[in-house]
Amino acid sequence: MVLQPSLKNCLRLSCILRTPKAGFRSTARGALIIQSVSNDVYQNLAVEDWIHDHMDLEKQQILFLWRNSPAVVIGRHQNPWQECNLRLLRQKNIKLARRRSGGGTVYHDLGNINLTFFTTRKKYERMENLKLVVKALKALRPQLDIHVTDRYDILLDRHYKISGTAAKLGGTSAYHHCTLLCNADKFALSSVLKSPYKGLKSNATPSVPASVKNLFEEDPSLTSEILLDAIAKEYATRHQIDHHITLINPADETLLPGINNKTKELQTWEWVYGKTPKFSVSTCLNMAYKDSVLDVKVNMDVKHGRIEVCNIDLPEQWLPPALYSELVKSLTGSKFCPNETTALATTLLRVCPQDDELHSRWNLLCENMIMLM
Repeated sequence: MVLQPSLKNCLRLSCILRTPKAGFRSTARGALIIQSVSNDVYQNLAVEDWIHDHMDLEKQQILFLWRNSPAVVIGRHQNPWQECNLRLLRQKNIKLARRRSGGGTVYHDLGNINLTFFTTRKKYERMENLKLVVKALKALRPQLDIHVTDRYDILLDRHYKISGTAAKLGGTSAYHHCTLLCNADKFALSSVLKSPYKGLKSNATPSVPASVKNLFEEDPSLTSEILLDAIAKEYATRHQIDHHITLINPADETLLPGINNKTKELQTWEWVYGKTPKFSVSTCLNMAYKDSVLDVKVNMDVKHGRIEVCNIDLPEQWLPPALYSELVKSLTGSKFCPNETTALATTLLRVCPQDDELHSRWNLLCENMIMLM
């Protein structure tokens, strides 16, 4: 592959074949391997969007290598309340992101490798990409029992999933991305990908649960760095290019004009939650109050992440009708979001009668409503 002079100079400075960016849009036909220096999920997803939208993939195929700090990434048409434990994500400060491709929900951390294969739509072939990954792993450890399934997963020992796949097919460009479990936190993975929300009905694309295993468990010498390098080497061999990995900064506007706007959009509530397909919540809150348990039926329709219809069936006279009506009225049209509901409840509490019993009942109801979100 012919590289721009500035990039050639950078390559000479690196004995490990990893270089700073120096304008990676080569005009040469062939292929290119790039790696993000960022561990931010929104920045890395934005790079995918940028390459898909701006690069001439007729001239140059690209392998993009990236890793993220702890994050849960849902598919384009998925429901986060259905896919993960949002309360646990907030407690552990784990980011939630929605990608632009389909597929299921995945947990990312620095023990999980992400690979994105960019081609034209005509050349898109996810099975060949996965076979390349398997070939790279086999070159490292021939004894590994790994194979690609018809569902485009990579299995270890015929049972454990070590890689899942998703893709985006544009008009002329396409990308296929997959994960590779190296040494991810499996406890965090299983905890955050378990939804506690009950009574939720949705037509959103559900994830398919699977048993997983880290390659590190099979062979502790298989580090993320070794695996990344092996895959890059195999990609270079297939495309008959030098085994060079070019490092890029996903926040660099000189290299990727407009990238920061793409990153900001992926972080917005309107994208992460507001793009959720319409769903409904129909459940019964079992609220312990003093020496009794109250059954409160809740029915809500949620569209674009906002409560469209809200019905709360309270025991008669448990709250003043005017206060109850104001709560339902305030919730209707608001975000299906604990922060927004907490703010609404606090505002309404200020205008309700100064009565300790009434305030206790109000707080109990609002706390239980917030737990639904």
